[in-house]
Amino acid sequence: MSSPDVVRFRHNQAIVVAAVIAFFGALPLAAARWYLLPVLLVPLSVGVWAWRAGTDADSRELRLRALTGQRRVGWDRVVELSADGRGRAVARLDDGHEVQLPAVRRGDLPRLVAATGQTLPGTTESAE
Repeated sequence: MSSPDVVRFRHNQAIVVAAVIAFFGALPLAAARWYLLPVLLVPLSVGVWAWRAGTDADSRELRLRALTGQRRVGWDRVVELSADGRGRAVARLDDGHEVQLPAVRRGDLPRLVAATGQTLPGTTESAE
């Protein structure tokens, strides 16, 4: 299903562990009254989001994955990769829109560009 040249960026897996702990912590509350059962949906949703959400990049496209869906953006549509003020990676598209790249930080941008098979301007193969 996945090829070896796909670079995956995911949120820290400690979020999934915290969601599992919160789920079991909420069980006594949810079991106390039937109308409190939806309380279990909060840690369950957070856990699924943390496990699934992120960015997949290969030489053809970016796949931006969220809790319930995904968006594919071809590299030919990406004009610029940068980081916002909080250090999150953003892709500016050819139509002027900006798309935040889930789970990609400023320091991950060189690895993201390397997924395309290109190098960043001003860098060499031996540079760290």
